Amino acid sequence: MALDEPKETDEVIEVEGFSYVVDREFLERVQPITVDFVDIGFRLSCAVEFGGGCGSSCSSGTCG
Repeated sequence: MALDEPKETDEVIEVEGFSYVVDREFLERVQPITVDFVDIGFRLSCAVEFGGGCGSSCSSGTCG
């Protein structure tokens, strides 16, 4: 997750005053995506399991 400006290939999703910029092709592969605020950061959950190396805030089945 990072700050980014939308590109032609992105989908902009607005939820409760926040704008999320997601690559359309990526979104099609992993939807649905859930963004949760946990402790001191955010957790992204999606339909695709990405293997290891994502740090202590991730669990099995969390995106990138």
